[in-house]
Amino acid sequence: MSQSETALRVIKKYPNRRLYDTETSAYITLADVKALVMEAQRFIVQDAKTGADLTRSILLQIILEEEAGGVPMLSTAMLEQLIRFYGHAMQGMMGSYLEKTVQTFIDIQGKLAEQSRGLYDSGSFSPEMWSQFLSGQAPMLQGMMGNYLEQSKKLYVQMQEQMQQQAKQMMGAFQAPPPKK
Repeated sequence: MSQSETALRVIKKYPNRRLYDTETSAYITLADVKALVMEAQRFIVQDAKTGADLTRSILLQIILEEEAGGVPMLSTAMLEQLIRFYGHAMQGMMGSYLEKTVQTFIDIQGKLAEQSRGLYDSGSFSPEMWSQFLSGQAPMLQGMMGNYLEQSKKLYVQMQEQMQQQAKQMMGAFQAPPPKK
């Protein structure tokens, strides 16, 4: 294992909002942090004074900058829906659901890239090859989407069961104690 696989890279955030990479002993920008994410390097951002973990805050800041420039990934309606889940009983489950959905999307993307690799690498690229490739994609995509929908259904059922358990616990707290004999 390399050092980057075993240890988290530590980035310190100072009160002047500057970020300091302790591995390279240099100040870095949000663009540099984004590059670490794109390279799948593990890191943590800590407040230089308190040591508090600021990683999520920095990642959200990167997302904010990405959303402000170019073509946004998150629509206004989606952001409104996400905000509505904060403080809601389903908040914890929603995070898990979104994480699993994104991972499924990444898996599908990876399988498509793997299957199409031969088309891009070979010198004998022809319309017939494209036709064969695309005709083979429909069943595979149906299977992957079916698996995705099945996972979503299972997660939704788990969310409902968790809500029912929480409701039972809440109602149990409001029940009158049994009469004394």
